[in-house]
Amino acid sequence: MTAQPQSYCSPEDYLMFERTSEAKHEYLAGSVYAMSGGSARHNRIAGSTYAALYAQLRQRNCTVYPSDMRVKAVQIGLYTYPDITIVCGNEQFEDTKEDTLVNPTIIIEVLSPSTEKYDRGKKFQHYRTILSLREYILIAQDSYHIERFLRQSDNTWVLSEATDPTGSIELTTIQAVLNVEEIYEKVTFADVDMDEMNEDH
Repeated sequence: MTAQPQSYCSPEDYLMFERTSEAKHEYLAGSVYAMSGGSARHNRIAGSTYAALYAQLRQRNCTVYPSDMRVKAVQIGLYTYPDITIVCGNEQFEDTKEDTLVNPTIIIEVLSPSTEKYDRGKKFQHYRTILSLREYILIAQDSYHIERFLRQSDNTWVLSEATDPTGSIELTTIQAVLNVEEIYEKVTFADVDMDEMNEDH
């Protein structure tokens, strides 16, 4: 993502602009950042993950949203678009437009070469300020690797991971499972180097 060349933008002006924009933008501390699209591989992984979770949660009081759902970290004022967002129980939105969720239960990001450092670092730091967030999931593109960070009662986060195609990660908060082989079902790692050259997300 890249900052837009402009002066301070208020949250109200950002939302007004964003709701009429064809592209997605992240917002933090008065600055607006363009978010570019992901590669085919990025979208395959995100699509498989969404489908797997939707199938498991469709009869339960949880909703799975793809990347069009904007999320706000209220305490620091970050607006962003996770690859997948899950909310259980009563959904809370910033306003009556119902396009900005403020109480996600689980956030999932598919890692990209240009955003991995941010997703692991500063963005995760921002996400941790969301009091409703229980689990944070990172999914690699270049290998079988799913990481799950689980919030503890003392606000520490515990990591578990799966790196074997026959393995799985349990999302205990929602009693769901991500099977590695299913998540990477349509991914061919032989094309990793070429895909990464074209990855702008």
